[in-house]
Amino acid sequence: MSSTSFTHPQPSRRVAMQVGAIGLLGLGTNHLTGLRALAAENASPVPPTKPKGVIYIFLSGGLGQHDSFDPKPDAPENIRGEFKPIATRTPGIHICEHLPMLAARSNRWAVVRSLTHPYNDHSLGHHVMLTGRTPKPTGFDGNRPKATDFPSIASVVTGLFTPRNNLPPAAVLPEKLVHVTGRTIPGQFAGEMGPRFDPWFIEASNYRDATYVHGAFPEYGFQRADGKTTPANYRFEAPRLELGHDVLADRVESRTRLLHALDRQVRTLDGAGSVGAFDRSRQSAVSMLLDGRVHRALDVHAAPAKVQERYGRNSFGWSLLMARQLIEAGVRLVQVNLGNDESWDTHEAAFRNLKEFLFPPTDLALSALIDDLHDRGLLDDVLIVMAGEFGRTPRVFTEPSLKSKLPGRDHWGAVQSAFFAGGGVKGGTVVGSSDRIGAYPSVDPQTPENMAATIYQALGLPKTIAWKDSLDRPHHVYHGEPIRGLS
Repeated sequence: MSSTSFTHPQPSRRVAMQVGAIGLLGLGTNHLTGLRALAAENASPVPPTKPKGVIYIFLSGGLGQHDSFDPKPDAPENIRGEFKPIATRTPGIHICEHLPMLAARSNRWAVVRSLTHPYNDHSLGHHVMLTGRTPKPTGFDGNRPKATDFPSIASVVTGLFTPRNNLPPAAVLPEKLVHVTGRTIPGQFAGEMGPRFDPWFIEASNYRDATYVHGAFPEYGFQRADGKTTPANYRFEAPRLELGHDVLADRVESRTRLLHALDRQVRTLDGAGSVGAFDRSRQSAVSMLLDGRVHRALDVHAAPAKVQERYGRNSFGWSLLMARQLIEAGVRLVQVNLGNDESWDTHEAAFRNLKEFLFPPTDLALSALIDDLHDRGLLDDVLIVMAGEFGRTPRVFTEPSLKSKLPGRDHWGAVQSAFFAGGGVKGGTVVGSSDRIGAYPSVDPQTPENMAATIYQALGLPKTIAWKDSLDRPHHVYHGEPIRGLS
């Protein structure tokens, strides 16, 4: 397998002319930003095989292992917490009582109870779990992404696969992870690969304001201290990429022909070949406008009412439904941020917020996704992974300075539980274990690198694959081994 090479085009007068000309199509540069992933002009295509897909569900804030997939019923009360375990369909496997639908489907999923990394900081935890790389990159800044960050898993996929059906190889939805203070969380972008390989961010939820409302909007919105809060004027809707009702397809095609004529004239004056990526981005923008399948993949509200009810009419349900539609339409990897930034950060009122606002829509939507993929004959070819940036402390505590005065758990990178389903995963499986109080791995510790390798393997990427930077230096994609015991 040849390695992948990336180059960085130098803008020319031709680019400037085309940027202006694209206005003839009614497309602003904001459309092209979302399509940069389509410009991977030097990416070596992965050998054609039966299409594989991955849905990576990211729980920003960090899911407590004790309170979800690794209960400790025999531990002291200040360790085990308020929730009781329930039996799953698989003998010997117990999970939280507030995940009954997933418990009934344990024959279709596995859990890794020993995923570990050394960081308790949100930004570093995000970077590690979104890139699959444990070391801190040179010059890391938790307050903003940097060009020296490691590339996200979604960016690696963007660079290694060619687009299909007018859709980029990787997408992230329903919004970027941006802190209420305006700080953009690192780890989501292409970093050292270059911004051309940022994944396609689909801003369908995009709800941020000073009140810091979390959860599955609108019905499960909450504030950590105050409980239920319904955001005003909330709307879940992906950007509309189809033509407006007053713009006919033949009109767009006519304008495209005019652009081609302008191009031919410009080429006689400017022989630089460094803007092929721009050409393809522009052409892809036109193609996406003319391809109704793209819009249908993004339009969850057009799904039958029964399907929307099955997933849940909220941002969690709509996000996982959109992920399934995108995978089915040709996207290789969809990262779903299940909850806006740090929704799962349960420092206070942890048990109320998990029980009333976070677990109900997650249990429903994730179960629906598993069932839907199975019913469509896709589950064996689509891997579902769910994890956060870290786990939570073994000890339950009440922080006097926090408003609610209700107990919670702090950040804990030493161990978390990660969820896997589909993609050849053997259901009813537990890999690894944590110690008796859920503080550290006790058997078969796994790393973020192993999780990322599991994702890459599910997509059919060979272990020898690498990409080369502008100095022709190879960067290997695999930094760990796929998790043994999942299949």
